Amino acid sequence: MDTQRLSFARARCIASVATSMAFVLITPARAAPDGYAELVRQVAPSVVTILVEEQPEGAGQRAVERATGSGDYDVMRSFMRRLLSGPDVVSASRDGEAVLGSGFVVRADGLIVTNRHVIVGARSMQVEFAGGRKVSARLVGADAATDIALLRVSAGPLPALRLGTSTKISVGDPVIAIGDPLGLGQSVSAGIVSARGRTLEADPYIDFLQTDAAINMGNSGGPLLSTDGVVIGVTSAIFSPSGGSVGLGFAIPAETVESVLSELEAHGRVARGYLGISAQRMTPALARALGVDHTGGALVTALEPNGPAAKTLSVGDVLLSIGSTPVTFEALSKITARLRPGTTVTATVRRGGLQLSIPLKIGQLPDPPVDPALSGTADTWVPNLALGVANTTSEIRKAIKAEGETSGLIVTQLRRVGAGALAGLRIGDLITHAGTKPLTDVADIAGVSLPSTQRPLLLRVVRDGSASFVAVTNSEER
Repeated sequence: MDTQRLSFARARCIASVATSMAFVLITPARAAPDGYAELVRQVAPSVVTILVEEQPEGAGQRAVERATGSGDYDVMRSFMRRLLSGPDVVSASRDGEAVLGSGFVVRADGLIVTNRHVIVGARSMQVEFAGGRKVSARLVGADAATDIALLRVSAGPLPALRLGTSTKISVGDPVIAIGDPLGLGQSVSAGIVSARGRTLEADPYIDFLQTDAAINMGNSGGPLLSTDGVVIGVTSAIFSPSGGSVGLGFAIPAETVESVLSELEAHGRVARGYLGISAQRMTPALARALGVDHTGGALVTALEPNGPAAKTLSVGDVLLSIGSTPVTFEALSKITARLRPGTTVTATVRRGGLQLSIPLKIGQLPDPPVDPALSGTADTWVPNLALGVANTTSEIRKAIKAEGETSGLIVTQLRRVGAGALAGLRIGDLITHAGTKPLTDVADIAGVSLPSTQRPLLLRVVRDGSASFVAVTNSEER
């Protein structure tokens, strides 16, 4: 069944921030046939690295990711990765700072564009310029639906890039991407626009540009530029089974970015319309079954219990139009997004063989819940075992094939020659018992005594679905 949760929607176009504020723009020449060196020299000073300090993280989930080699529990989602520096990329940190992504100066007075997922949950941020200078940044606003965030720095007049429009770009046109992949420092890659209007399962509300320019974790938020130095997109995601570039990169179109900037600057967020429904595409068979003489519209499959449309629409309604705009399944979220929250519009609905006009009160699109990787608690260090542990949830236990266990602590880190490592423990192991005592909280093991060959510590460990006992002796004896 082709269904879609309409929790997000596209932005409505609003006046460009460029019409009211002064810019210091660079006007690079087109790249010479033999390379992009001159173009890069002119645009690179406007591209920055975003450093996020003290970002909270769920230590248990990060341990799962390291143990399973995946950045997400869901297999399909693991193929579509946001371009963040992963927790296991050794080169993705400098001097203890997490290099989370890239960005670019969009206005001379210090406004910087990046991706929302780069900075969400951050307690403090810095921006590093190409020459190595670092300055503190503050969040001006962020928009979950377009995954765009706007930062501000005080660093004097800055060279700004110009937001263009992807509508003037054709498939096959050359592009370059600039960012900080894997925390190695500013890098440039070149390619072409591979496709337009791509919709990813995780972001059904954005019509992405697809490019084969090599982009990797850490490029997120950096610019995708045409050969005249104009930003045509913001690199945001890759489609990859390994997490590395396989020539399938995706960028948020520049016109989508520009449409939200002034609202982010003025209000810190973008107000979007929201109905709180799920729907599916109409098919000829469904149309005949519902007594509809065409396959237009969208079939309502579920209603959020307390959502804006809960008392006006019904499951089984065929939503034909909203206001004067005909509805299609593909465009429904974008149509809804353009509606002003708090207003009432008239919808045309096919219900029980009758065509009805129904008033719809438009709600405001809520932000998505915080990623659990950013909302969990930090781990606890157990000094006498030289390992870190974190409390678990049923989801974490399921992810490490321990769904039959009702509690336990996940191993999050190990000192190489510590007692835990010498006993053969691994990151991602679930410790359920110390001796015969069940472990339900990190406090149950934090103060454990130093084991020895004369007084070993017995631990019950679950790994890959199998449970076994381990004797920790603080030596290689097991």
